[in-house]
Amino acid sequence: MRALTTEQWLDAVGIRVDSQKADEMDFTINFFTPDNDQKFIIEMSGGTLTNIKGYQAEKPDLTITINRSDLEAVMVGELKFDGQIEAGKAKLDGNTDVYEQLKATLVQFDPLFEIMPGTKGETAGEIDDALFEQDVYYIGE
Repeated sequence: MRALTTEQWLDAVGIRVDSQKADEMDFTINFFTPDNDQKFIIEMSGGTLTNIKGYQAEKPDLTITINRSDLEAVMVGELKFDGQIEAGKAKLDGNTDVYEQLKATLVQFDPLFEIMPGTKGETAGEIDDALFEQDVYYIGE
């Protein structure tokens, strides 16, 4: 996970958005990692979370600032993003309800899901589920 770029991590977070829950949401977040000077615009629109590297919105609903080094602990599942906020390592400026809305749309997928109906064989049940208990790239509680 540490090898992922911040952009790839944001894409992974976007995959976890339940589009039905996010359908009516419309917001913009500036995401900034000052230790490596990376900037992103994150936009929720049409039930989809997207990001653009290298830009900041002029009037975002929320700005999130966290050092990439502190974000990595979240990415690998050592810490939760809420914990980084409480510890003062992540800072939210603006409408913090946007952050709560984003968290409310995220779902945890079963890593053993069937790719196509009827393809889940008996051997899939033999995989140690404990391998998948750690929630990587986690934003919420």
